[in-house]
Formats: sequence, structure tokens, C-alpha cells
Amino acid sequence: MAACCGPSRDAAAGSHRPEAGRAVVVEAGRREPPRGMARIPGGTFWMGGDDPDGRPEDGEGPVRQVRLRPFLIDPTCVTNARFATFVKDTGYVTEAERIGWSFVFRQFAGHGVMDASVPQAPWWAGVEGATWRSPEGPGSSVRDRQNHPVVHVSWHDAATYAAWAGKRLPTEAEWEMAARGGLERARYPWGDELAPKGRPRCNIWQGRFPGAPSKGTMPVKSFQPNGHGLYNVAGNVWEWTADWWGTAWEPFAEDPSGPADGDAKVMRGGSYLCHDSYCNRYRVAARTANTPDSATGHTGFRCAAIV
Repeated sequence: MAACCGPSRDAAAGSHRPEAGRAVVVEAGRREPPRGMARIPGGTFWMGGDDPDGRPEDGEGPVRQVRLRPFLIDPTCVTNARFATFVKDTGYVTEAERIGWSFVFRQFAGHGVMDASVPQAPWWAGVEGATWRSPEGPGSSVRDRQNHPVVHVSWHDAATYAAWAGKRLPTEAEWEMAARGGLERARYPWGDELAPKGRPRCNIWQGRFPGAPSKGTMPVKSFQPNGHGLYNVAGNVWEWTADWWGTAWEPFAEDPSGPADGDAKVMRGGSYLCHDSYCNRYRVAARTANTPDSATGHTGFRCAAIV
């Protein structure tokens, strides 16, 4: 997996990795009415891509047919405000908080930068005290980012939140069907042009990477939704899915859920750090993965549920 998309804790040279400590146990099954969730009708769709500038090594192709049952999915990623409600209700402590550090885009990093680097991606820094509450490390906060996606959440954190909410993480196939918005084999959730009529449709890197300034995350309802009413399924933050990483496909699959086990979980959608000069994984067929305990300043999640 590409370190530029989501560096794992194991990828950081020179980083210390203390014991995570005791996790707060959160009861599953707290049922919330699925108000506001988008209903995806299910059916058969073409999954994957064969874009000329795609990444075959990521297992984007071959394009194949997948049949899914109807399901529900959140129109947006989980926000800082919603995650704060979860933490207040349960006392949950994220893995980044227990371990003591997380990955921050070096341009944003302030105090607490560790002697840890990612050899393939020097623009990442391990920062002590970087958490969902303090995305850039000590002294930062989400006070003015309540409607931004929560970040610095591991896959385990995301799955725990989803269970608390009476939901779950979407499978990779569900995520892609929902992200396509009803369009067949399009490059992006809105069509084949990145910026129709010159108008940006997603939050990706602008200017020369990594020297140009970045604003980081944007509110979860930035830009227009796709045909299923989903916002920001391209860019802004990577999104965890339920599936373990794999690159072997059947020509037809029904309600696939990925390999039975593995070392990394699939992430989809790209982030504000994606740029076509090195990482064009904001295309709807693009994919990457990270270890379930890893967290970064550009990874979040949205939830799904049964109809």
C-alpha cells in the first residue's frame, strides 16, 4: 500500500510504539433510528475500473459485476460533533490517544513532532498528542471544525463508533456502489471530468505537491452530492470500509465482503492530499489500505446499515 495515501504505524522509521493501554469497552447495539441515511436500492453494478492512468497494482480491475442487496449509508462522513457525542456518551478513548501519537501532514505539524518519518513519504510526521480532538497536535483543536469529518480515528475506533450507533462500516462493494451515484463506469462520482466547466467538485490538492499551502479538511457537506445524495466521496478524507485488503476478484459476486482475514483494511475515496502528480486515488474505482490500528490526519469514515 502507498504510504502517501495512509502511512501505517509500522512504516514510521524511528517511532516509538508504546502499549496502547486498556481500551474503553463500548456496548454494541445502541439503536438509533436511521434518520437521514441514504437508501441505496441495490441491484447489479460494474465495480472496479480500467482507467488508463489507474493503478493495476492496487487491484482496481478487472471491471466486474457485483450484485448487492439494498442498504442504507450515511450521506456524509461522521463529524467531529457527532464523534464528540459518542465519546461523551461512552467515555471511549481512541487508539491514537492511548498510544500517544498519530500521523500529521508535516506542513500542519507544530509542537510534538517526533523522531519518526515515513521514508516513502517525508511529508508525514509522527506527532505526540495528535488526536481527533487536536488534529495538528498540542495547541490545536476542532472548536471551529465541528462540521468537518473526524480524523485520527483507526479502523477499530470507526467500527466501535458504528456499533454504538446501531450501524456498521460499509463493505467495499457497498461503498463503491453508493459512491458511483447511479452512474455506470464513470471515473468520478459526478461523471468523467474532474472539474466540469472548470468548477472543482472535490477537495483534493491544489498546486504543486507538497509545497503549495493546503487548508486541510472541509465541512462534510462541501460541494454537490452525487446521484444518491452522498457528499465528498472523492477527496477530503479517506474512508474506512469493513473489508480486509485483497486483489483477487471473481467475474461476478453477490454481496461480497472481502477476504476472511488480513493485515490491512480497505480505505476508499482519496483525501485533501491527493494530487495527480503522485496519487490520483480520488477516482471512484481507486483504493488503498492501512493497518487497523493506524490513524492519520486525513482518514475518517461513514457508516452503513441494513434496510
